[in-house]
Amino acid sequence: MQSDPVVTNPQFYRVIFENARVRVLEYLDRPGDETVPHRHPDSVMFTLTAFQRRLSGGPAAGGRFVDVELPEGVARWLPAQEHSGFNIGQTATHTIFVELKEPAPVPLPPGGTAPLGPLPD
Repeated sequence: MQSDPVVTNPQFYRVIFENARVRVLEYLDRPGDETVPHRHPDSVMFTLTAFQRRLSGGPAAGGRFVDVELPEGVARWLPAQEHSGFNIGQTATHTIFVELKEPAPVPLPPGGTAPLGPLPD
C-alpha cells in the first residue's frame, strides 16, 4: 500500500521544501473533504487556519478515532502515525508539516497502540 500523503492525497498535500533531513508539506482542504489512509513520520505541524477534523487511525492505533480542534497559529508535535482525516468543521484546514527523515528514537512497545493526532503542548 502506498502511504505517502503526497501520493495518496495529491489534491490536498504538496511538497514545498525537501532536503536530506526534512520534508515540508502544505496541506489545504475545505469543509467536508476527506483523505484516504496515509502515513506521517515524526513531524511538527503548524496551523495556518483554525480547524476541526476527525482522524481515524490505522491498525496500529487500534481502529480508534479522535476529533481534533486547533486554533490558528499553533505548532504541535505529531508523532509518527497512519490515519485518514475528515474535515468536520465549517472552515478550511490549512497546515504546514515539517516531516523528520530520521528514525524515531524509541520504537512502539510490543502490544502498544500508536498515537493518533497531534499531542498537546
